[in-house]
Amino acid sequence: MSLRRVAILLVLAAALGVAGYFLFGGGEDGAGGGAPIASVSLPDTLSARAQLGQKTYDANCASCHGRNAAGQDGIAPPLVHIIYEPGHHGDESFQRAAARGVRAHHWRFGDMPPVEGLGRRDVAAIVAYVRELQRANGIR
Repeated sequence: MSLRRVAILLVLAAALGVAGYFLFGGGEDGAGGGAPIASVSLPDTLSARAQLGQKTYDANCASCHGRNAAGQDGIAPPLVHIIYEPGHHGDESFQRAAARGVRAHHWRFGDMPPVEGLGRRDVAAIVAYVRELQRANGIR
C-alpha cells in the first residue's frame, strides 16, 4: 500500500473518530453530548419553586435541552432564547409540549415527543425554573 493511501486512511479514521465522539455522547458540554447552543448566565438565587423545577428539569429535560436550558447542538433548542419569551410561548405552551409533544416549527431538530410521567405541577415548576433563567439573561 502506498504512503499516500495510508495517510488518507489515517485522516479518514481520525475524522470518523472525532465525529463519533461528538455524535455519540463523548462531549462534556451538554447533558446528552451536544455542545450548548446558548450561553446562559445563572441567577444568584432561585426561588423554592424554581429549585424544585431545576431538579425536575434535570431529570426529564436536560438530556435533550441541555444543562441550564442552553440547548444542545444537533439535539434540541435552548429554552433560554427569545423565541421562548413569555409573550411568544406562554406557560401553557410548555404544558402542552410536555403532555402532547410538539411538531417542529422554529428549529430543525425534529418533532419533540411527549414527556412521560410529568404532571401539570411538575411542568409548572420547570416553567418557573426556565422563566427565572430567562429573566437572568434579559428575556422578559
